[in-house]
Amino acid sequence: MKHFLLLIGFLIINSSVFSQTEVSKIESTLLNYINGTSYNKSKLIEKAFYTNANLYLEKNNKTLWTVPAKEYASWYKNKKEGEFTGRIGNILSIDNFEGIATAKAEIIISESGLRYIDLFLLKKLKTNGKSLAKLPVMKKVTKKEIKSYL
Repeated sequence: MKHFLLLIGFLIINSSVFSQTEVSKIESTLLNYINGTSYNKSKLIEKAFYTNANLYLEKNNKTLWTVPAKEYASWYKNKKEGEFTGRIGNILSIDNFEGIATAKAEIIISESGLRYIDLFLLKKLKTNGKSLAKLPVMKKVTKKEIKSYL
């Protein structure tokens, strides 16, 4: 009986450690996106997305504007790398199950009074997790609201 309980305990601990490793890989992918867009680092943005991934954005009259991840990353190439863009990002949640995950990140642009909630769909690939898609929602917020988020 002791051996059985030890085996069960080992399996629970092993599963917990494995889950933390998977979540940390997802966090790393999200941070590549957040830091890439916050500091004009297009290579980090590219690293966060699968080669053929799309971002589903809103633009003026378009309620759905599909932008390939490579094109999105290129928007940050001709800017001064390492310079802060005014985008402050936070990971809000991660839901991971068997190599598939969804995640939410918050992006605050205080100068513009904007708050985005980005929803990511991620899949574990051979080397690490990659975002397959990103869908943001924007809300205009007051300076007081921005301070409460930070």
